[in-house]
Amino acid sequence: MNNFIDYKLIELGQWTVGLFNDYPVVQILVHLLLATLPLTLAFMGAFGFSTWLERKGLARIQNRLGPNRVGIFGLLQPLADGIKMLLKEDIVPDRSDKLFHFLAPVMLMVPAFIAVGFLPLGDGLMALPMDSAILFFFAVGSLNTIAVFMAGWSSRNKYSLLGGMRAVAQMISYEIPLVLSAVAVIMFSGSLNAQEIVASQQIQSWLASGNLVKEFFGQILGWHIFKPWGFAGFIFFFVAALAEANRSPFDLPEADSEIIAGHLTEYSGFKYAIFFMAEYISAFAIAGIATTLFLGGWSGPVIAGLPWFIIKMFSLFAVMIWIRGTLPRLRVDQLMGYAWKFLLPLAILNIFVAGFYYFAEQQFGSLAAFIGGWVIGFGILQTAAKGLSRLNKSPTLDGKRVYQLVE
Repeated sequence: MNNFIDYKLIELGQWTVGLFNDYPVVQILVHLLLATLPLTLAFMGAFGFSTWLERKGLARIQNRLGPNRVGIFGLLQPLADGIKMLLKEDIVPDRSDKLFHFLAPVMLMVPAFIAVGFLPLGDGLMALPMDSAILFFFAVGSLNTIAVFMAGWSSRNKYSLLGGMRAVAQMISYEIPLVLSAVAVIMFSGSLNAQEIVASQQIQSWLASGNLVKEFFGQILGWHIFKPWGFAGFIFFFVAALAEANRSPFDLPEADSEIIAGHLTEYSGFKYAIFFMAEYISAFAIAGIATTLFLGGWSGPVIAGLPWFIIKMFSLFAVMIWIRGTLPRLRVDQLMGYAWKFLLPLAILNIFVAGFYYFAEQQFGSLAAFIGGWVIGFGILQTAAKGLSRLNKSPTLDGKRVYQLVE
């Protein structure tokens, strides 16, 4: 692997910090600035580009043109929308709790930016390097529940409150299978350190030696997604992540046809823009952690590091756009039942499948575990999924419907 870009960025940062060796206090401030400012600006730029990408993608799916007036191919449309939001009036309801109405978007935005700091963007490129980075990522991400409910409750609006209650129920329900899907990866990697989890996916032992073709495919086949428990865990994780990020088809807290805009009903102007940005940053954070856990993080053939991580993260975000343009919104009972009756049992079962795979790998070798795991482990998960589907199937009416007309 060639981590040229990562090493050059690290050298540039070390050189910049070294300019202030005679000023220790300034050196600390510069170090903090280099760890936070580039990451913040990069994800804010990614937010603007992703809004354009989503609008163009949905327009393509719906046989429309999408934004094409502001700039070439409409690329400056996010900038125009941002200026429009800044110029809009900030309307606060008279009966609202003004303090919490103001704090809610801030409490949603701050954890979103902290969460992306735990992402290993490259070899050594991590704003908040910690041995328990994965644990802290999920802990910080759970704060979104408080912020969303605070927004709904403080607005003193029935639609806002209903949206906030929906969001709390949804986030708590899907956060459990989300974390359990990651437990299998943590157990197999033996670490909560994000960089060590990426390192555990780099090369399979039975493909580590040989010609370039073996090493090329070894860089890919070492990713957890190509193992039976990893593939199933990735599906469970990604579905739960869609619900955590309020993405379609789990966007019930903001269902405009039912409750106007949910917890965002009484927000306008810059506060609404902050909510909008925080949701997109959270979606990127979840796509980034899914890349780290299941897709090998920054590792990859030929040129490893930051480019690979960006490609994988945006690919997952593109799948989110595709799902939004394809699937209809679920009902509340379908959403809650899917989490507790289907996703949660399968996520727990997948942990045992991962343990079986690890035991087989230690006893019979990587190749035997790889082949046997797909046959046995994935067969167990598929059988359990079919059984749960039949068990949770909605009852159907027997016989013909009889209509009685009123005289």
